[in-house]
Amino acid sequence: MTTASAKTTPSQTSVQAQEGAATSLAERVASVARVAEEHLEATDRDAVFPEQALAQMRRTGLLGLLVPAEHGGCSGTLTDLVDASMALGRVDMSVGMIFAMHCQQSEAIVRYAASPLREELLAQLSAGDLYLASVTTEPGKGGHLFRSYAPLQESDDTLMVDRVAPIVTGGAAADGFLITMRSPHATADHHVSLVYAHRHQLRIEGTGEWCPMGMRASHSLPLTLTGSIPAHQVIGEHGAFHQIAQSVFGPLAHIGWSAVWLGTAAGALSRVLRLLRDPAGRKRFNLSSELLMTRLSRVRQRLDTVHALLRRTEALVASGADLSGASSQLLLNSLKITASEECYRAVDELVDAVGLRHGYLRDSPTRLEKSLRDLRSAALNYSNDRLHLADGQLCLLDPNVRFV
Repeated sequence: MTTASAKTTPSQTSVQAQEGAATSLAERVASVARVAEEHLEATDRDAVFPEQALAQMRRTGLLGLLVPAEHGGCSGTLTDLVDASMALGRVDMSVGMIFAMHCQQSEAIVRYAASPLREELLAQLSAGDLYLASVTTEPGKGGHLFRSYAPLQESDDTLMVDRVAPIVTGGAAADGFLITMRSPHATADHHVSLVYAHRHQLRIEGTGEWCPMGMRASHSLPLTLTGSIPAHQVIGEHGAFHQIAQSVFGPLAHIGWSAVWLGTAAGALSRVLRLLRDPAGRKRFNLSSELLMTRLSRVRQRLDTVHALLRRTEALVASGADLSGASSQLLLNSLKITASEECYRAVDELVDAVGLRHGYLRDSPTRLEKSLRDLRSAALNYSNDRLHLADGQLCLLDPNVRFV
């Protein structure tokens, strides 16, 4: 066991904050994307966290995208989150997912944290001093988000954290953690609380090595977190994590992930199209081939389908509608399932379209090999099989087949 330590925790100056305020969101995202591109080969090859991209998110204030302006943030909308996640996903799916998942955590703080914790954390998010990691996975529960076996012990005004998590994306670099645990007063495993812990409040131990097929820069090591935190660092009410999951965690996860996956597939298609349009590419490929044109058409159709579903789901969530109904839950789950499957299939079809040299080899400028490896994880990231099982039960609650 080794103690994991944060590698990038630069404090932001007021001058940097003022410069960030004068920079458009698109420019901030583009600057992060450029840095991610510069270090892409190394982070994928070595399976290391994209520290430089995170440092640029800090400098630009992008970590405070969803924080209200009165707390120094960007007051970003759900559309801003989708657009930024897509743009980062075009360059590196790991960087896009790191960003989207951080925003999911920050939105939970915006909506559910109480004073004085809320003001403290929002200021840190706005300054770029707080990168958040999510600790929701747990041995033995098989991905059940609404269940926890790890008890949160309460003593006077202190909560004792003792938590093992098999996967924590960016945990070695995180400044703070949102952790799900069994409520101190729980009478069932589904009485789950969400708590925040500063890095300095915990002993963090990592085990093993991170050597996956794809998503290599996400650096999602297993961690053990132990320590004590003040009782006021619970997010929302004890035992009521299901409310946060239904209104924030679930919707923003499915929307954010899908935006990143779509960005990754769109980036792959864009690079292929530029290759085909290049004068050298026109000599190498038969642009009058009906098979090639048909494959390109199918790829674009898949991505347009995901984009339409993504924007429809985004509009539903942004409207503030009650998301607890069967038809709303079915739409959210359908987005995740469809995006994970269609984006992967689109890139897989591009591999066939351009062949061995530019579809399969790692040194191709199309980067299809990397995109395919990364997107293979999408269906496993909260398993599609589990979502289909839930959707089958939801279908029975909506015999009139109503759409939202």
